[in-house]
Amino acid sequence: MADPDEPPPRPRSTVALVAALLVGAVIGAAAALSFIRQQAPDEAAPEQPPVAAAPKPDTSVLYTPVAVDTLAGWQQDSMAEALPALHRSCGRLKAIAADRIIGIGNIARPAAAWHEACDAILRVNGGDAALRAALTDMFVAFRVASGAETKNEHGLFTGYYEADLRGSLEQGGAFQYPIYGMPRDLVSVDVRDFAGAANLPTGVPTNIVGRVIDSGRGMRMMPYYTRTEIDAQRVLANSADVLVWSDDPVAIHVLHIQGSGRVTLPDGSVMRIGFAGSNGRQFKGIGSILLEAGALKPGGASMIAVRDWLRSHPDEAAKYMNLNNRYIFFRKLDPSETEDGPVGASNVSLTPGRSLAVDPRFIPMGAPLWLDTKDPDEIAIQRLVVAQDTGAAITGPVRGDYFWGPGEDAFMKAARMKSTGGYVVFVPKAPESLSSPVPPPVEPEEDSETGTEAPQ
Repeated sequence: MADPDEPPPRPRSTVALVAALLVGAVIGAAAALSFIRQQAPDEAAPEQPPVAAAPKPDTSVLYTPVAVDTLAGWQQDSMAEALPALHRSCGRLKAIAADRIIGIGNIARPAAAWHEACDAILRVNGGDAALRAALTDMFVAFRVASGAETKNEHGLFTGYYEADLRGSLEQGGAFQYPIYGMPRDLVSVDVRDFAGAANLPTGVPTNIVGRVIDSGRGMRMMPYYTRTEIDAQRVLANSADVLVWSDDPVAIHVLHIQGSGRVTLPDGSVMRIGFAGSNGRQFKGIGSILLEAGALKPGGASMIAVRDWLRSHPDEAAKYMNLNNRYIFFRKLDPSETEDGPVGASNVSLTPGRSLAVDPRFIPMGAPLWLDTKDPDEIAIQRLVVAQDTGAAITGPVRGDYFWGPGEDAFMKAARMKSTGGYVVFVPKAPESLSSPVPPPVEPEEDSETGTEAPQ
């Protein structure tokens, strides 16, 4: 609860003004630096010996049309199991304005095309053959590859799950570790709201998260608190409500990575919680941290090994967990939202074995995908899935996080999964009126946090 003696929060107009000034300063500084670099005469720079620059990663993407009957497992998949996931995503897609462009490059389509294709999906009331026919009639399939030069159709596929925790609504006994809701003093600024039609200079972040303080010389926006400040110093005592108290700090850290969870209360009831926001700090995987510290050996840093090590070294666990500065805040999910499962970034319930977290810069949210990879036991996964989630660690044209569901069995699968694979994305057939080139879409706001870390 907030301290009744705490001064009232600053008016929103003040916060907005500070945010606007900060954004202007960031854009202006970046633009000025870029201008100086471009305008400075060559002779002004002292001669330097040549230095071999590290090559920049190629994040370009290539979409190549493919025939669906060439997809491995196309006739064998019980793809009607994906209908609930498809129906949920179609409900969201049909709510998008008809003239909005979804996707980039040659998979860009107006939302109206998605509306029509989704109507065909929604008319499928069961049966693998009927769904295959709808996908073939209304959609075109594109193989996704990364790199204009390399054209690599393969990428990394990991797994995630819905975390299970024990908790109490009251602090006491073993329940001493808080799971926080969104802080009241956290400010999130979308830089694009202040840039107008201008393109942001390279390197300028699209979203800034922080807090506004009175520096004595006026209002100032600062980075939000780190994990150490939040957990060790309890700086959120008066600015964020505790949703629930847990008895296991390691389970909370895993929850922060997975992004959603089920909390079993002392009376046996279950409360579901989901991602609400973050402190805006950089994510660093706990597996990588333990490898760098020498606590785990290369090849032995699966999430199972990480969890076991942290629980068997309680005196050191907090120190290493705090090296991941990123902190996740949660919200209590209404039972009506989670009747069918936890909620992903596209604000629909996830379906075990049929939901995939992707990078939304390259794969439209809600799009059907044909996934071809392997599970941690080397058994082929060749099936229809739906892009319904995102994650801090899920970046790149060919990168996926496979949702295994809730519970310990799902954890054991997700924690061991580190597979090579690829996918094909389905988009509606292009209407004749769609002109080219198509501008890239606006990147979505941060909605979810599935940051599954690949086993090291």
